Order: sequence, then C-alpha cells, then structure tokens
Amino acid sequence: MKIIFHDKFYEYYTHDPAASPGRLEPIIKELKAHNYEFIMPEPATEADILRAHTSRHLESVKGDSVVFKMAILGAGGAIKAAQLAYEGTPTFAVIRPPGHHASADSCWGFCYFNNISISLLNLQAHKAIQSAFILDFDLHTGDGNINILRSKQNLLKTTILNPRSGNEKEYLDEIADTFNHAGNFDIIVASAGFDEYEKDWGGKLSTSAYNIIGKLMKDFSEDKCNNRRYALLEGGYYHPDFGINVHSFCQGFK
Repeated sequence: MKIIFHDKFYEYYTHDPAASPGRLEPIIKELKAHNYEFIMPEPATEADILRAHTSRHLESVKGDSVVFKMAILGAGGAIKAAQLAYEGTPTFAVIRPPGHHASADSCWGFCYFNNISISLLNLQAHKAIQSAFILDFDLHTGDGNINILRSKQNLLKTTILNPRSGNEKEYLDEIADTFNHAGNFDIIVASAGFDEYEKDWGGKLSTSAYNIIGKLMKDFSEDKCNNRRYALLEGGYYHPDFGINVHSFCQGFK
C-alpha cells in the first residue's frame, strides 16, 4: 500500500477547518511510524480539472492563486492515487483541500475541485475504466460527487453510497449489505472523511470502525473490482485522534 502526500499540503492556503494548522501532522506522523511508502504527486493540469468542472468555475478558483495552487496539487494527488490503484496498488491520498462538495460550476464546504470525479474521469479518459463504486463515509453527503458523476453516466457508470444509518453497527451493516448486493465495478474509491468519529462532529464511529470500513472495501475490491481500490481524504477535524483513525482505516484497507 502507498500513501500520496506532499509537504506543501502543510502550508496555509485559507482560513477554514480543513486548512487549519496541525490537521495533517498527526496523520503523517502515525503513518510514517508504521513505515508506509510515501509518493509525492504532481499538480493536476487544467485539462484534468475541466473533465469535471466548467471553465467558469476553473477561472473562479484561479482568482485566488494560493488556493488554486493547493487545489490543483490536491487534485493531482487524487489522480496519482487512482493511477496506482488501477495498476493494483491500494493507495490512500492524504491531500487537501477536500473535494466532495465541489460541483461542476460551484463549490462550498471547504472544497474547490472535486478530487473523486477528476481522478475517475482521468482514468476513464485514458480508457482504463468504464465503471466505479464510490463509498463516501464523510459525515456530510458529497453532493459534488453526486452532481458531477450523475451527469457523466454516459461516460462512466457509477454507484455512490453515503451511509446514513443510525448507530455504528447499523452504519457498518449498511455498507456491508450494499457491497453484498452490488455488482462488479472496475474500481472502488472512498471519499474518506473521518468526521463521523465519536469525538468529532458526527459522534458515531469508533477507531475500530474505520478498520472495518477499510477491510470491507478491501474485500469488495478483491471480489468485485479487480483488486483496485483507493481513498481520498475528505473531512476530519478532531486532531488528537486523526492519525490513529486514518491508520486504523489503512490497516484494514491495505
């Protein structure tokens, strides 16, 4: 398993919880302590961005050069993760800004470009995939994922699960049941938000639950997705346990 990360993701780019100082450090410290291999991404190109977004939206984000540089690097990290996953290497991208609230012509929720859609549509454009399953386990529904990928069904067949069941057991059962009844896909990707954590905004999931989610994705990818899987960091704002939660997921996922 490989981790996508660039030291530039530590840098300040705006004032919001996803950009807050000290947010990524616990993740990187924990993953390095367990000897994961790290790979640095390159920024996405404008052509990559325009597969998912309008030119008007691209120009709007470019209006803030600091945000734009960070956002294209994050999108580039997503593309690299998808490429490695397609080749058979499970990959987790520790990137920011997050992306699942970015639609084709708008964005909100600390997001600017839709990293999930950009990475999947890059694979599709290179004739690598025709279908994908997206598991979005962030606290907040990824409306951008839904809006963009729903409009691209003629190019890429997608199914998106945003689990919404009440307690931890029901939440995990919803994921497992959906996987059990799903068909085959060329790849699976997670919008990996950790803000459903019991000490974060969602107040629902334990650290061990993230391990189970990772293992469910691993088994599903091996059974129905040609062993292709990757995950992109989205939300997660309880810094003290952020690292152990991401590592727990990766242990199940790898």
